[in-house]
Amino acid sequence: MKLNHTITGQDAGLPVVLAHGLFGQGRNLGALARRLGQARRIITVDMRNHGDSPHDPDHSYAAMAGDLADTIESLGGKADLAGHSMGGKAAMALALTRPDLIRKLVVMDIAPVAYSHTQLPLIAAMEGLDLTGISRRSEADAALSGEVHSAGLRAFLLQSLDLKADPPQWRLNLPVLRAEMPGILSWPAGLPKTGFDGPAMAMIGARSDYVDAAGQDALRAHFPQIRVVTLKDAGHWMHADAPEAVAETLAAFLGAG
Repeated sequence: MKLNHTITGQDAGLPVVLAHGLFGQGRNLGALARRLGQARRIITVDMRNHGDSPHDPDHSYAAMAGDLADTIESLGGKADLAGHSMGGKAAMALALTRPDLIRKLVVMDIAPVAYSHTQLPLIAAMEGLDLTGISRRSEADAALSGEVHSAGLRAFLLQSLDLKADPPQWRLNLPVLRAEMPGILSWPAGLPKTGFDGPAMAMIGARSDYVDAAGQDALRAHFPQIRVVTLKDAGHWMHADAPEAVAETLAAFLGAG
């Protein structure tokens, strides 16, 4: 699948591809793209069923890894790849199956394991939002506040609400994300371990519970060479909690390409 993507930064060295997490879109990683773009060409993608990328009933990690492979091949055939959460799992799946496409890998606050939590209540809240007559994001925020109590989480979700459409609509393929939630939370069976031997880094938020000791063990089982870095002021949404620390850590690891 051809993903919607934005290219910024300097046309030097290998490109850096940034893959967002569930309910996100490429522009959520704009602060990272601006910092890394001071020395590198940066590609921020909208994952399938998100943003302005095509909708498809298949939201498996095999499909998402294939999309990233298509993007990298269209850019010349090799790139550095950094993915957050769902995007991090897709990045790991690609690294393990097509290591020839990736020079350096960064995984942001996710592990190659199955998770027991679910995001179905957020999908229900978005699906249940009556968009009739809503023309401002503040109006949508107020209407969503009864189901989603965190102002920061509402602001994140509402970035995917297209108010220019008539009527307003979500850029997220909510029915497919609902149906595919078990697969999104899981880790694909049968993927090879240790299939990628290039430099790899895992960034973990100290205030996040997404990567515990078992998760770190799983990361090292799949990527024995991986370097694990904990960011003390960051939660799961580390690029929003500690954008400067995340950007500088990424820049130092990825280098000039």
